[in-house]
Amino acid sequence: MARKGYGSLIGLDATARFVKLRETEAVLAAPCHATMPTDIASLLFALTVSMLTMAIALPAVMGKVNAAARRAQLGIFLQATGWVLLLLSGLVEAGSWTDRSLSTLSMAGIAGGLALNATAFDLWCGRKGHARAPTIIAIVLTLGYGIGFSSYAFRVGWANGLLALQMALVAMTLWRAPLVPVGRWRWLLVVALLAQMVVTAWRGVLGTFFTEQFPAFLTPHPVNIAFALVANATAVLSLTGILLAHRDEAARALERLATVDGLTGVLNRRAWLVQSNVELENSVRYDQPLAVLMLDLDHFKQINDSRGHEAGDRALQFFARALQAAVRIGDIVGRYGGEEFVVLLNYANHSAAKTFDQRMRAYLAEATVRELGHELSYSAGIAIRRSDDDTLEAMLRRADVALYSAKVEGRSRTFDAQDLQLLHAETAE
Repeated sequence: MARKGYGSLIGLDATARFVKLRETEAVLAAPCHATMPTDIASLLFALTVSMLTMAIALPAVMGKVNAAARRAQLGIFLQATGWVLLLLSGLVEAGSWTDRSLSTLSMAGIAGGLALNATAFDLWCGRKGHARAPTIIAIVLTLGYGIGFSSYAFRVGWANGLLALQMALVAMTLWRAPLVPVGRWRWLLVVALLAQMVVTAWRGVLGTFFTEQFPAFLTPHPVNIAFALVANATAVLSLTGILLAHRDEAARALERLATVDGLTGVLNRRAWLVQSNVELENSVRYDQPLAVLMLDLDHFKQINDSRGHEAGDRALQFFARALQAAVRIGDIVGRYGGEEFVVLLNYANHSAAKTFDQRMRAYLAEATVRELGHELSYSAGIAIRRSDDDTLEAMLRRADVALYSAKVEGRSRTFDAQDLQLLHAETAE
């Protein structure tokens, strides 16, 4: 009978010849393992069913998802498709072009699914989610496998070796420190990937250099038994890890909704107050200056009335982006309400706060007409921390008084305590 073997996940003999295969492998195996091929076949069939179930269940369970979850879902779907194609390849003539095509496509599905999972894990860890190396390996594996299909030893070593390398790279992606807080799911996936990597690489060495011990996919070799068991166990671990990762992402999304203004992307009032109070305490502890600015867009109602609310929204978004670009690391920008924004400047005295204001006004004068099609200005009030007993609420009140005076005096200007003193002196005269 023609020998048929397929790398780490391929080589399942035709179902119609399965009884004959069992008899042949029983001769190769020790008597105590005479029934083991059936157990391996059952495990691999169960794995295929599990992967298909995961591919169908994940979209239903997750509901509306982001890019990371969509890639994870597609990754599982491709792997399940690969397993289905693997089983179908066993129903055609061994070594035929149909066999070659189905088997090669099965490798593309399995390796491509791993690459997509790698991009999902990157995104869940706060990175950009390129996963170039796993993607390149998936392409090279598929092409090389199809070209070298006629050599059993080559395709076993090629597929197993590159799949093991791909798993190692995905595990390294998860091992790297994430850029956002994540749960322990990544260690669950690391364990699953490393276990798969070990048995996959082991099978590659066995099929390439000790082919007589591993002449077919269902050969009852201990490594093959370990592979079947690990594949089923890690499928469950992978599903659990993906669901936990999605839960983490959902929790972070809820946290963002609770702290970030949905229109402008800066902190909302409550979150700004919480973080600013922490920075105020640090300012007192380390005896560093601190400034608070309250800024209000001039004639914002006229923008809404004359240009529409969409134009008003664009103006708010543009102004928020300008504030974020103008601040330094450690400064805090928030939307206080309506067209009013607040900025906390760490390590900033009166001069630093004025410099920030001048930088903002210069940018708006240069960019607003180009970006928005109309001019945009603001009025502002500045409050500097006066003493260790000063509070954020008191600073905001002083900044609000200064802002109100700036608007009364004609808008498009910024006042602080010194400006108010000069204004009062001029009024008294």
